[in-house]
Amino acid sequence: MTIPRRFHPSISALRALEALDRLGSASAAAAELSLTQGAISRQIQALEVQMSQPLARRDGRRLVLTDPARAFAADIRGALNQIAQASLRLQARPAGGTLSLAILPAFGMRWLMPRLPDFARRHPDVTINMGTELVPFAFSSTAYDAALHFGTGDWPGTDRLLLRHESMIPVCAPGLTDGRRIAGARDALRFPLLHIRTRATAWADWLQGQGVDPPRPLPGTIYDQFSTITQAALHGLGVALLPDYLAEQDLASGRLIAPFGPAAEAKGAYWLVWPRERAHDPSLSAFRDWLATQAQPEDPLPR
Repeated sequence: MTIPRRFHPSISALRALEALDRLGSASAAAAELSLTQGAISRQIQALEVQMSQPLARRDGRRLVLTDPARAFAADIRGALNQIAQASLRLQARPAGGTLSLAILPAFGMRWLMPRLPDFARRHPDVTINMGTELVPFAFSSTAYDAALHFGTGDWPGTDRLLLRHESMIPVCAPGLTDGRRIAGARDALRFPLLHIRTRATAWADWLQGQGVDPPRPLPGTIYDQFSTITQAALHGLGVALLPDYLAEQDLASGRLIAPFGPAAEAKGAYWLVWPRERAHDPSLSAFRDWLATQAQPEDPLPR
């Protein structure tokens, strides 16, 4: 299917629109793009002709985008970023290629990093660039080639490789219980619960698995990363439900205790995920094939 030419605006016009929306003035957009204000205005006018609708209006000396134009700018911003990133990769591409990988902060640091030296030895010509993302995302809106995701593996338009299941265990600082007798899982409800944003049902799932009917809603405070929720638990702010591999060292040292019950497998797992259209990319293929030899869904992480 051939898309009509009017749906393929020039990159220059799109950049002018996006910059005007983001920066709020034609002068600022002109300065960023090394153009004159008149050139920004002409780019917007050309885009209006191509789109067959007004995109901006004059408010005194200011050029103000219409609401539909601002929505359009938001839609194209990701695409312009992808073009820029692709251009950068092409110019800086080493002989063996590059892989842009999104990692989960805790799992990436604890699971992937200890293994990466082996990949570097086997594929010294492949460069891996990494960024952190807390939740799954649409690859179409980013410049990533692949990602480490946590979930059930049902992300549309992707293929995936299972890396590891997750077991969660409730832990707290020794001083929190203050010598009080703890009989089991239900006693965790006597203390402040610490929740992780990316595991919204984790506490309810764990309690139900221990035969405890949790109250609705569960009380407690919410954290966005395991590093911060671990610190909250260490400082006695409540009981945190942590992946067992993250709690292991603090449990061994006695900085945390686990008096409420055992670790239990969570509903989700860790995966390497990539968009189907990039499945045959050489750098991704090399990384995926190597990672398949490292994936140990049931085995402990390196100590």
